[in-house]
Amino acid sequence: MSPTPEPSAAAGLPQQDEERRLRELGYRPVLARRMGGFGNFAISFSVISILSGCMTLYGFGLNTGGPAVMLWGWAGVGLFVLCVGLALAEVTSAYPTSGALYYMADRLGGRRWGWYTGWLNLLGLLGAIAGIDYGAALFTGAFAQLQWGFTPTPDRTMLIFCAILLLHAVLNLFGVRVVSLLNSVSVWWHLAGVALIVGALAIVPDHHRSPSFVFTTFVNETGWSNHWYVAAIGLLLAQYTFSGYDASAHLSEETSRASVSAAKGIVRAIWVSWLAGFVLLAGLTFAIQDYDATRTTATGVPPAQILLDGLGAGGAKALLLVVIAAQLFCGNAEVAAASRMVFAFSRDGALPGSRLWRTVSRRTQTPVAAVWLSVGVAGVLALPSLYSATAYNAVTAINVIGITPAYAIPVLLRLRAGDRFRPGPWHLGRWSRPVGWVAVVWVACVTVLFCLPQSSPVTVDTMNYAAVALAAVLLLASVWWYVARRSYGTPTAAYGSDRDQAELAEGII
Repeated sequence: MSPTPEPSAAAGLPQQDEERRLRELGYRPVLARRMGGFGNFAISFSVISILSGCMTLYGFGLNTGGPAVMLWGWAGVGLFVLCVGLALAEVTSAYPTSGALYYMADRLGGRRWGWYTGWLNLLGLLGAIAGIDYGAALFTGAFAQLQWGFTPTPDRTMLIFCAILLLHAVLNLFGVRVVSLLNSVSVWWHLAGVALIVGALAIVPDHHRSPSFVFTTFVNETGWSNHWYVAAIGLLLAQYTFSGYDASAHLSEETSRASVSAAKGIVRAIWVSWLAGFVLLAGLTFAIQDYDATRTTATGVPPAQILLDGLGAGGAKALLLVVIAAQLFCGNAEVAAASRMVFAFSRDGALPGSRLWRTVSRRTQTPVAAVWLSVGVAGVLALPSLYSATAYNAVTAINVIGITPAYAIPVLLRLRAGDRFRPGPWHLGRWSRPVGWVAVVWVACVTVLFCLPQSSPVTVDTMNYAAVALAAVLLLASVWWYVARRSYGTPTAAYGSDRDQAELAEGII
């Protein structure tokens, strides 16, 4: 199903043509186009981060369906997500801007479509920073417990989390070239890390689980009696991990040959993660020594217990460091993607204080204020973890419930547009409509699915707050629409047609 190139308005491909294409879409280039095709792929691969998503939610998977749902769910979800990625990549090729999803929706469906898509995308991206970096804090606490007897209390974990947020903010202020370099290192770190973890767990332990255990064992510790329901909510592990690949689109304005490179980056990040993630999940599950002890481990991180039981304290600590570094790479890439979304949304007047958030450093050509806003909001989103053990699952659900619908809206509008949609140089040809409809239906299903309660009985502590977060952001977007609808708007023609460009120039500091 390889896309067939054909001529289009964006088919020039050299960097100067990409700059011209950006001006045709209505924007003056202000970000540094210093990222290559591999770097663009690397940022989405780093944000998907199988060593973050799979490892962080592995304990969730042990309770909601167990090995069978984790392995087969990963295989099935990965196939559907690949369809979403293919469909989204096609639209990205036609509209390679930092605004990405909301800009596509605005162009194909109108201002309100763009407005709500942007707010959903923003919620998902900020929730992802919170989920990724808090997960890294949990693993760091588990390592410190093994190494120094550190007790990872909620307040201590929150302090580690804040330190990680600060680190990622500082790294992102150095410019996109540093971000691109770190993401390129991240790709090889992730792949080598998976090989190292799976190889060690395959060779060192004396005992391994049977294939029938790994691929057929169903475990239900949710309190719900309906196994189909439990299996369905167990898909969160895979769906949460397979998110964030819109990062390639958000970095379009900083990528050479973006009309092709950003589209390819999305698709490659998904299928490489799909294969490597399956190997990682299988390797961990074959190496489980005591299922209940792993599920209820005192470290708070079940994969750490698997490494500890299978490899001993020394091996477990060494591989935990590999995982923590991968999670740090992942969080850094997500801050880059979210800050570009904040910058672009502010550039079009959608956020409170847009004049501040769209400012770009003249020295590094980086949206400095947008970086600080992104990590600041992520910190606020994770605060409930101080008071509730289930709050982290709520943060991950917020990420999925925000970002996943935002992926499908541009695809749905592209299908509705029919021949009015002018494809870019990377497209799906005759497969565009069937792949697009599969993507839209899948996203509709998982959006409903992940608003459902994940454990029973449903109490204040166990409630799934994703639906509340979704309602809150839609309410906020609706209220703010009536305040900011006169200031919000993407350019309607070539650069400078409907906005005061002198005002935009003030945003370069």
